[in-house]
Amino acid sequence: MVTQFSRGQKAQLSAITQGTDLYVGIQISAPGEWDISCFGLDGDDRLSDDRYFVFFNQPNSPEQSIRMVGPQGGDSQGFQISLDRVPAAIGRLSFCAALDGAGSASAISSGYLRIVVGGAEVLRYAFTGADFTSERAVMIGDVYRKGVWRVAAVGQGFQGGLAELIRSYGGEVAEEEAPPPPPATAAPFHEQRKATPPPSAPPLPPAMPPAGGAPGPGYGGGQPAPGYGAGQPAPGYGAGQPAPGYGAPAGGQPAYGGAGGYPPTPPGQGMPPGAGVPGQPMPGGVPPVPAFGAPEPLPSQAQPTPPGAMNSLAPYREVPTTGRWTQQNSKLVKVTLGEDALALRGSMVAYQGNVEFDYKGSGLRGLIEGKLTGQSIKLMTCKGAGEVFLAHDAADLHIVELGSSSICINANNLLAMDATVRTEVRRIESPGIPGGGLFHFEVSGPGSVVVMTKGSPMTLPVAGPTFADMNALVAWTTGMRVSVSTQVRISRQIYAGSSGEALALQFMGFAGHFVVVQPYEV
Repeated sequence: MVTQFSRGQKAQLSAITQGTDLYVGIQISAPGEWDISCFGLDGDDRLSDDRYFVFFNQPNSPEQSIRMVGPQGGDSQGFQISLDRVPAAIGRLSFCAALDGAGSASAISSGYLRIVVGGAEVLRYAFTGADFTSERAVMIGDVYRKGVWRVAAVGQGFQGGLAELIRSYGGEVAEEEAPPPPPATAAPFHEQRKATPPPSAPPLPPAMPPAGGAPGPGYGGGQPAPGYGAGQPAPGYGAGQPAPGYGAPAGGQPAYGGAGGYPPTPPGQGMPPGAGVPGQPMPGGVPPVPAFGAPEPLPSQAQPTPPGAMNSLAPYREVPTTGRWTQQNSKLVKVTLGEDALALRGSMVAYQGNVEFDYKGSGLRGLIEGKLTGQSIKLMTCKGAGEVFLAHDAADLHIVELGSSSICINANNLLAMDATVRTEVRRIESPGIPGGGLFHFEVSGPGSVVVMTKGSPMTLPVAGPTFADMNALVAWTTGMRVSVSTQVRISRQIYAGSSGEALALQFMGFAGHFVVVQPYEV
């Protein structure tokens, strides 16, 4: 069963799940690119060890207790958390999202944080851009220690981006290096030809450095370098050594292998500047210009694909299978067959594969029990190989993994279950209940059940006496003492009114027990 959290709500994690291996999925539907990350903070809520900042460039903590696993099952980003392996120095795991670029969190059309344990979603916190204004980052939710592990739906905006968010937690952000300067533009080819001496001329001997370490003239004998002014040494290939001609190797070798004369005129001589020669690089390392008709389209020719029906309906596409039972949305689930499954008759809305639906009878005893107790359910058997999608009257659906435990549930709230789940009609005996007792189903594992509610339910831990309206009650754990509480009072008024809350069930149990109620009275 999925516990729905609202902004600012906190609870002990043990009241929601007993598992310690969590999958935390975060989804954000908004323009721009959102970077989703997890901050592993110390007891002072500071990022004292940046190895526990898990993000796109550092997807794992040192001991692999926090792992970024990428998009999963419709989530924008997912994290695998092993709470038993999180070091004691880490007291809070804060899940945040920051916008990379222009925009704000107010443009978020929908988003959520959910926790999945054993393939079943146990918690969901949903939010929208209406909760924010001009903020560019969002602190979504926390899993933190306070004696025991707890969970909180934060939903707080932050004005800065990811870098400012890191600094607010005490982390350091490395400044980006300045880009290297662009390479110098090469001189035109005809100027290189003028500056290049004939290849047949013998190279001048290198000038000896003058005594005392003073720089000597670049061309020997105190000759000024051409084009640089008197007495200024020329850069290039060493003192007294001319730069090689176009196409000539370094070391003063002739340019084209000839002993004398100028090199032949290369193809393309006299073409407009910048045209170059097809298939050859431009002088000075300038890349060639693509020829007309090259396969790369011009930027003005790249047109975006026009949106279609599939793009418009993309938010509602099927959620990939994550296990035996997969939550498609709040009102629809998918069961992957292999072993048989039982479902309410007429609850199939779609299926894929080779699937058969058979009538599931309860026998004469079940028929009599249903007539006497009102706890009967008309089931069908789903068998074969494929996937079946189930829903009923747009009710909210919740997948409950039983394991080896058992819970009590009203038959009107049961949609589907594994064929391995055992069911039995039970009775709460009390003279305060009309008819002398209250009947319900007790379902026991192994396997999972799908529970229906009208609206988002509330899971209430039983810590001391807990009372629930019989008509709003959905399920509760077995092993508690259940009795009827009445609030009938003797009134001295002639026309005494009624509160409408005369009867309620009272639950008494130890830690770990809970009751589930819905915001609707049958």
